[in-house]
Amino acid sequence: MKNLLVFASGDKEGGGSGFQKLVQAMKSGVLQANIVGVVSNHMSGGVAKKAKLLDIPFFCPENPWTAKDYQFIFWLTGADFVALSGWLKLVKGLPPDRTINIHPGPLPQFGGPGMYGHHVHEAVLAAFKRGEITHTEVCMHFVTEQYDRGPVFFRCKVELLSDDTAESIAARVNKVEHAFQSYFTNQVVNGTIHWDGMNPDSLIGGVEWEKPPVRL
Repeated sequence: MKNLLVFASGDKEGGGSGFQKLVQAMKSGVLQANIVGVVSNHMSGGVAKKAKLLDIPFFCPENPWTAKDYQFIFWLTGADFVALSGWLKLVKGLPPDRTINIHPGPLPQFGGPGMYGHHVHEAVLAAFKRGEITHTEVCMHFVTEQYDRGPVFFRCKVELLSDDTAESIAARVNKVEHAFQSYFTNQVVNGTIHWDGMNPDSLIGGVEWEKPPVRL
């Protein structure tokens, strides 16, 4: 099995639910990989607590995050692939063809610096109210050294409702993230979905859904 390293920022109180779902999927066999560690930028936050409960090695290097920092952790853990799951810092120095991210909004329109978490949902809601969009999305993509610009290999549209708030959108999006992140991470780790890391047109595999194929 391939080794997978997870990056999950979380916060001082909580977070790391995507990381937890990946570990559960590993244990159930949905994700056929060994999770060799999780990295957070909060020494005793929610991710650290979940890592301890799940018996996964935890890392919290000091800032700043340079290419050498990323490369050292990648080497230290023996990782083959990296999954960013709520990681808020710009990634440098990791192999783009083996590093993936999950994003809680349509790309590229709602991606880029500062577009994470509630910032994405607030921007989506504002665009919806202006009549510019009819839905939001969960996207998964390969990671380059530009925020949210790598090739997208998974899109799933998520409905928007007239009485939505940023919080209600977040809850609906989170269900889709948790339902499919592990499955498509497994597709990448085991080669069904792959990219050469250079040419956007070299992406093989991937899925775009108008709506989730199962009821959430």
